[in-house]
Amino acid sequence: MGLEKSIQFIKGVGEKRAALFEKKGIKTVEDLLYFFPRSHEDRSKIKPIDRCEDGETVCIAATVYQLPLDRYVRRGMLITTMSVMDESGIMQLVWYNNKYIKNNFTDNGRYIFFGKVSRSKQGRIQMVAPVFEKYGSERFMGRIIPIYPLTAKLPQKVVQSTMELALGEAGTLEEYIPEHIREEYKIAELNFAMRNIHFPRDFESYNIARERFVFEELLVLQLALNERRGKNADTPGYVFNDAKCIRGFTDSLPFDLTGAQKRTINEICRDCKSGKQMNRLVQGDVGSGKTAVAAAAIYMTVRNGYQAAMMAPTEILAGQHMESLSQMFEKHGIHTVLLTGSMRAKEKRRVLEEIALGTAQVVIGTHAIIQGTVEFNNLGFVVADEQHRFGVEQRAKLMAKGNNPHMLIMSATPIPRTLALILYGDLDISIIDELPPGRKPVRTYAVTEDMRKRVYNFIYKNIKAGMQAYVVCPLVAETENSDLKNAEELAERLAASYPDINVGLMHGKMKAAAKDEVMSGFASGDINLLVATTVIEVGVNVPNANIMAIENAERFGLSQLHQLRGRVGRGGDQAHCILITESDSEVTKKRMETMCASNDGFYISEQDLKLRGPGDFFGTRQHGLPEMKIANLFEDRDILRLSQKAVKSLLDDGIENYPLLVKRCRALLSSEVIMN
Repeated sequence: MGLEKSIQFIKGVGEKRAALFEKKGIKTVEDLLYFFPRSHEDRSKIKPIDRCEDGETVCIAATVYQLPLDRYVRRGMLITTMSVMDESGIMQLVWYNNKYIKNNFTDNGRYIFFGKVSRSKQGRIQMVAPVFEKYGSERFMGRIIPIYPLTAKLPQKVVQSTMELALGEAGTLEEYIPEHIREEYKIAELNFAMRNIHFPRDFESYNIARERFVFEELLVLQLALNERRGKNADTPGYVFNDAKCIRGFTDSLPFDLTGAQKRTINEICRDCKSGKQMNRLVQGDVGSGKTAVAAAAIYMTVRNGYQAAMMAPTEILAGQHMESLSQMFEKHGIHTVLLTGSMRAKEKRRVLEEIALGTAQVVIGTHAIIQGTVEFNNLGFVVADEQHRFGVEQRAKLMAKGNNPHMLIMSATPIPRTLALILYGDLDISIIDELPPGRKPVRTYAVTEDMRKRVYNFIYKNIKAGMQAYVVCPLVAETENSDLKNAEELAERLAASYPDINVGLMHGKMKAAAKDEVMSGFASGDINLLVATTVIEVGVNVPNANIMAIENAERFGLSQLHQLRGRVGRGGDQAHCILITESDSEVTKKRMETMCASNDGFYISEQDLKLRGPGDFFGTRQHGLPEMKIANLFEDRDILRLSQKAVKSLLDDGIENYPLLVKRCRALLSSEVIMN
């Protein structure tokens, strides 16, 4: 069976089951083989009943001593018990609400059971809802068994048996990592690795197989991104010769640029003089001055006779950029316009006409900029702000509004440079690692819920003194998990407790216009206290807001907490961030200590990766990259370094000499995930 064949033709799958597999992104035999287990269960060793320890997960071989008995302890709660025995003792098996389980057993029948054991104080041994097979005909006992991440109506046994059939029917897989690379970096051969990643003969073989697929995933990803970067590097771009004019602009600013800002502007100028299209990412903490850098580049663009466009993820943020940039450009006679979806038709027609004629030299807006009705006269430079809110396709549409305009992407999510080279392998990277002088670090405190009353009294006194505050909650409304604070209920309670202050509410389920109205009210000072979910992670600059309290802080990643904290401390007053947590776990304590000890986003991102892994941190789909199937970019840093060496070696040799590897990379580049 070919790897490109649909899995519905594997025995026992069919059309309906294939649709369930497709929910996990599995369409072909190859997709299935690369659907790696999340863990394994060691069912290879049979243990006597009398040697089973409390809390241990074990395999036993036992005979039915007493057939299953049903009893209802209350309406809707059925308990089924069965006693089994081996030569060493007796064990009771228990199932809940499984009225068909008794049909699987016969008196004196011999079976293998696998599950977690518990021992009562009286010494009685019990196993709840074990996996089982008939002794002598077992398929998944006596072995190390893969456990897969599942979707509804797709049980483990189905995935396991389908995987075993696929491994058999796929035949010998064609190896595409060159032999000399595998030998140099001690990487396992593909067929050995594929069998042992799913059904390892022992855990040493599994570890060897996993290393192979981690190396493979990182190798192919880096080669694919290198090819995309190579295409970008060969794209001709506008030549901006009058880079020195920037000095006149930066001298007119009411503040001095930091060394990091000056360095980044020089890198942009160098790119724009090269004759090649610029594709540059500017990374910098919240408040590090990325907008001023973008403004300098936009000024250079206009002075060279081209239009520039900046796209922001929300109307509020676009409006904020319009206000700050138009003030910077006004004294230089540069005409700036705003384009958003909510504009009145007459005003929008006027702006569209100015853009088409070229009289609008700088265009700031939301997704409205990339609509088909927008035609630029001579677009030479585009900026995507808060890039993680835009997909690759949206950025491509923005680029398509001109003839290979230079692209500047701005991100306030600091990522360690080594890992940024993976995530943004098709971009050049500039890092603004200094904050403007005079900006005070946010003082951060971690408290338990018994301090909540004192926290809110502190916020109230702060508001009465003329300041504003945020309160962030993990949930919008009340759910079954009543332990977590929700924004709606908390906003109502705070409004009742402090009737002399104006409490606002904002969350992601609100319509865009409603969110904009609330955020505008907060920015203008009409709202004193804003209760919100993480929707305010990327928001407007409210210099008067100097306190943020984050409820259930343990529910957020460190990088997300750092992003949220960046909403305060944007004025001259000392700012405070209070992390309220109900968890006393060691991991939570370490994470809270990290937040209290540092305001450095790059340091915090390192700790976030260390404590959580990259999955939630990166959200790689929104970067236009496929999700990592097996590699962990923090834990597998050693393999990452090896794969980077291998990439260099292959490129030095000439990647075209390895057609199977090239085919693999191009398949990744053209896949649906990497393009969305």
